[in-house]
Amino acid sequence: MSKKPEIRKYWLSVASPWTWLGSARFLGLLERSGAQVELIPMDLSEVFAATGGTPFPQRSPARQSYRQLELARWSSRLEVPLNLTPRYYPVDRVPASCLLIAAGEGGLDTLTLSHAVLRAIWCEDRDIADWPTLVDLVNGLGLDGEALVKQAQSPHTIRRLEKNTQRAVQSGVFGAPTFIVDGERFWGQDRLDFLEERLKR
Repeated sequence: MSKKPEIRKYWLSVASPWTWLGSARFLGLLERSGAQVELIPMDLSEVFAATGGTPFPQRSPARQSYRQLELARWSSRLEVPLNLTPRYYPVDRVPASCLLIAAGEGGLDTLTLSHAVLRAIWCEDRDIADWPTLVDLVNGLGLDGEALVKQAQSPHTIRRLEKNTQRAVQSGVFGAPTFIVDGERFWGQDRLDFLEERLKR
């Protein structure tokens, strides 16, 4: 009996609308396939700087307007609610990224937490750069928000985020979400079908 391939890496940005659009479907894919995943938060602005990407606020008006149009189309097609102009965006990704790193180091369910973080910014108009907001978010999942935020604020966790971002660039990651299965990259929520096919081989 052949061994089922695993999703080795799930690179995400906590402030990516595309990651939000694919989040629930990705969780469903994992449930169906039984694949294991290493969730790795990265600083997408630093990844862009290293790989030739342009942050949304710095794009031309034509590119900005088309990005919004595509987000609206995908939101409607997937029936995933998404606020195209959230109150707290652009946002500092470091606090929420460090929160996920701390959760992973503590053996907690980072996938569910990442989904809650993404929902907070894109559906609930919450500030994911605000530590008290993150405490409330974690508490809402039945976890100890104060303890997790304290760990997230440690210099060690911030260094882990920096290393994650370096690893992302070294792995050929240039956008979010990116999934890597046995060295093969899949970029974007619209590549989840290809990803699932890869897992069925």
